[in-house]
Amino acid sequence: MLKRLGSILQFGAILMTPLFAANSVHEFTMNNIDGQSAPLSAYKGKVLLIVNVASQCGFTPQYEGLQKLYSNYKDKGLVVIGFPANNFMGQEPGSDAEIKQFCSRKYNVNFPMYSKISVKGGDKAPLYQYLTEVGGGEVKWNFTKFLVNGEGRFLQRFEPRVAPESPEMIAAVEAALKK
Repeated sequence: MLKRLGSILQFGAILMTPLFAANSVHEFTMNNIDGQSAPLSAYKGKVLLIVNVASQCGFTPQYEGLQKLYSNYKDKGLVVIGFPANNFMGQEPGSDAEIKQFCSRKYNVNFPMYSKISVKGGDKAPLYQYLTEVGGGEVKWNFTKFLVNGEGRFLQRFEPRVAPESPEMIAAVEAALKK
């Protein structure tokens, strides 16, 4: 009986082992806001700030700070990437086209935006499975920020209350760009 139970547990462990374990965000391909396949490997050598965004959240005005951060540092190698997500109280109900229009019209966003995904739960996007595994656990709210180095590896996580223009964020971005 114990031998059989051991075999079942061993088989279960095999099934639960991921078939593909990512080593960097560059291994993921996502759809951009226009629905086109866009590999994150296109950002090799760039520092990334990956953010789950929402248009009807108390933190939505952070789009302005994210855009400013991107504008100020893009020529030095920073790319801000927005991933709309509707995981928190339905604060991102729009379609990709509506989200794109909102970001452009209201905040003049020109950093890369991707299609709406899930950042938690059973349908969590593989990119966010990776980020939450290496970067401090489940995303708790909109505008959680993950700083990633030029090799696509996690550096630091910033919770939503940390504004993009905060001294803490600026210092981390500048340090990452120097490496």
